[in-house]
Amino acid sequence: MLEFYLIIHCLFFSTVQFLIGVLANGLILVVNGTELIQQRKMVPLALLLSCLAMARICLQLVIFYINLAILLWIEVPLLIENFSIFLFVNELGLWFASWLGVFYCAKIAPIAHPLFFWLKMRISKLVPWLILGSLLYTSAPSIFYNKHIWVFSQQVFLGFFSPNTTTQIKEKSALQIAFLVRLSLPLLIFLASSLLLLFSLGRHTWQMRNTAMGTRVPSTGVHVRSLLSVLSFLVLCVSHYMTAALLSSQIFKLRSLMFLFCVWVFGSFPSGHSMILILGSPKLKQNAKKFLLRGKCCE
Repeated sequence: MLEFYLIIHCLFFSTVQFLIGVLANGLILVVNGTELIQQRKMVPLALLLSCLAMARICLQLVIFYINLAILLWIEVPLLIENFSIFLFVNELGLWFASWLGVFYCAKIAPIAHPLFFWLKMRISKLVPWLILGSLLYTSAPSIFYNKHIWVFSQQVFLGFFSPNTTTQIKEKSALQIAFLVRLSLPLLIFLASSLLLLFSLGRHTWQMRNTAMGTRVPSTGVHVRSLLSVLSFLVLCVSHYMTAALLSSQIFKLRSLMFLFCVWVFGSFPSGHSMILILGSPKLKQNAKKFLLRGKCCE
């Protein structure tokens, strides 16, 4: 049982994380929406960022509700219902983040290969199809395997409340493995694109510094910031998946300090990744500053 002051601290950190995630992703939506209204068109990158921001706002809402439910002991059936929604929006957001990594890798990484050149030329046209394919792939379990998802959600939470329960162990393990395998697909795509971008940018930055022979090259600073951004993406993404595996394995008791810490780390990816996207994109950062300045002027 958590002490009262720990519950207050957990509620505080959950609220801060929720506000950061909603504000960062909401800002991305507003900036891209304003551009859509002004220019009456949206570039593929802005479309992908907008879809990712919408999925993450929904995810932050569900995570915040689950945090409140766990800390305040809301009824288990309500947790199960929202856990099914959580599985959908979490996987959808992971797919959008993976395609964003592929987009950046195709557009930025200096790789001389025919297949990579083909992807670079066509990635913009593929973005709407990737978004549609992600929606269909993520929605399929909710439509065709809704009963199994409900069973998995029920057993996950009942396992936390009744850790000594041993019924249907094989079915429970099979559902957990299927859950982790589905999440591993966008993880592999994200890791492949991010590592490829990381190594190519690192090699390119090293070559530019050696060519400059000690003189400062302005573009090297841009590459270093890009390297740090990609490295931050990797750390957040791996932490997100590791905590998802730990939580699904039920090795921590519900409302224990380690359980709440894993939930906090898990929710840091959708908020932290969006903040890095805003700070790392000059166009998005500039438009966000203009929007914030307009808001201050209107007060």
